[in-house]
Amino acid sequence: MNKRDAIRLIAGCALLTGAAGIISACSQDKPQFKNIDITGAGYAKDFQLTDQNGQLRSMKDFQGKVVVMFFGYTQCPDVCPTTMADLAEVKKTLGKDGDKLQVLFVTVDPERDTAPVLKAYMANFDPTFLALRPTPDQLAQVAKDYKVYYKKVDGKTPTSYTVDHTAASYVYDPKGNVRLYYRYGSSTQALASDIELLLRGKSGSA
Repeated sequence: MNKRDAIRLIAGCALLTGAAGIISACSQDKPQFKNIDITGAGYAKDFQLTDQNGQLRSMKDFQGKVVVMFFGYTQCPDVCPTTMADLAEVKKTLGKDGDKLQVLFVTVDPERDTAPVLKAYMANFDPTFLALRPTPDQLAQVAKDYKVYYKKVDGKTPTSYTVDHTAASYVYDPKGNVRLYYRYGSSTQALASDIELLLRGKSGSA
């Protein structure tokens, strides 16, 4: 950049900050999320649900960690196992920071997803992943609180049904604030990058 261009850039920044009062408008290094930023959302805030080990959990249990929360079920043929495998890959990508990631899997099929079934399912991906099993009434409420869609679709037999459901995850910062919406099939590298920003507190405050 020559001297004339530099002067023009400085002048442009001065105009922006003077007119709008936005100092960060000319920042070259302000971190930007690669996933959908929902900081300040008035939903998906907290829960009280029992995990696969019988322990009552809420968001405060994971202070200091980035939490990724996904709604699914163990007999899901594609979306759920793919998402969980992707999240396991994200944890590996984070290296030593992988210990600061907590994945939560909330079942939308508590009838078939018993505690032993959920425990075995989590073990297929990562032993630190936790599954949460709401009662039918709790599921209805938490789905409403988190704006999650789910619907039972009858199969050929009473137990061969499937469940249509929202195929995305919520991401929380180490203070327990919801920050990101991670769509199914999105880049695992992008998610790992966003998690690093949240862990380092370089993404602003909720």
